Amino acid sequence: MSTVTNGRVIFNSYPEGFPEPGVTIVHDKTQDIDLEAVHLNGGFLLKTLVLSVDPYMRIRMRPALESKPSYAPPYEIGKAIYTHGIGVVLRSENPEVEVGAHVYGYLEHKQYDVKNDLEGLQIIANPYNLKWSSFVGVLGMPGRTAFMAWKEYSAAKRGETVLVSAGAGTVGSLVIQLAKLDGLKVIASAGSEEKVQFMKNIGADVAFNYKTTNTVDVLEKEGPIDIYWDNVGGETLEAAIDAAAVGARFIQQCPRWYKPPSTPVMSSLLIRPLFLLWQNLFQIVSKSLTLYGFIMDRLQPKWEEEFNKVLPPLVASGQIKDKEHVYEGLESVGEAILAVQKGMNKGKAVVHVADD
Repeated sequence: MSTVTNGRVIFNSYPEGFPEPGVTIVHDKTQDIDLEAVHLNGGFLLKTLVLSVDPYMRIRMRPALESKPSYAPPYEIGKAIYTHGIGVVLRSENPEVEVGAHVYGYLEHKQYDVKNDLEGLQIIANPYNLKWSSFVGVLGMPGRTAFMAWKEYSAAKRGETVLVSAGAGTVGSLVIQLAKLDGLKVIASAGSEEKVQFMKNIGADVAFNYKTTNTVDVLEKEGPIDIYWDNVGGETLEAAIDAAAVGARFIQQCPRWYKPPSTPVMSSLLIRPLFLLWQNLFQIVSKSLTLYGFIMDRLQPKWEEEFNKVLPPLVASGQIKDKEHVYEGLESVGEAILAVQKGMNKGKAVVHVADD
């Protein structure tokens, strides 16, 4: 017998503001699992290695989503939360899944789980022997978001100028590096001097702290901009519209709009006088701007093969750099979620659950 505790992280209550560790999200150790005897019923037993923590998780904690369609279905009270993760197969009765294979996709926040099939999952190779956490960061959903939307929408031309907000995050930092590979001038903003230095280290030509430096002033000096990668919305979006060149492309991701309902949404568009709002937005017409909203999953069928071909060797060679903030153990998931919502993480937030 090899019965062990099967820790999990459950969604315990709907938060009114920021998710509260131990209240909204609870680490539960009441379940056991026999790793040798648990019935697989034609499936396979997965051991969780790494889990991703991302800004969008907050939108899954809103009860209103239970009755409204959304690309991000809500978590269920009393059940394990789930995000992208990496697991290794310990046992298998599925002929498509070999023992020792590594799997990427949506995983429940459990130490061990039995899967019936590969729905929502894919077997991944690691020919460059990269750390597994890379596959939930720069080579995972955030990396795919940056790479696929940049390829699909940027229409980048050498010598153009791009503005990247939240440029020190996993998505923004990869956009900076992709833009430099394409020969663009990069202006990038973030919220601390440490993050500004990181953006400079990965190639940003102009990097600034939006909390201490006026975005409008920077863009008046360094613009106009041909592309804006929008991770924040609000005043930065307004400034980008004002600084846009004719025919500029705006790629709208805006994960920071996933703020708790009780905190101000980062968009002064909601409180500006109507005549100023109209004056700003009319430039979409007068400058022939194009705004692209997107969900990464819809781009994946077109760009997955190129992503897997191009990005891993660039990461392995060091041409593409990433930064991680690693949290240890399932018991740290609540802390990691709160840190991401408050913007306190210093790099891609990943939870290290176990080694191979």
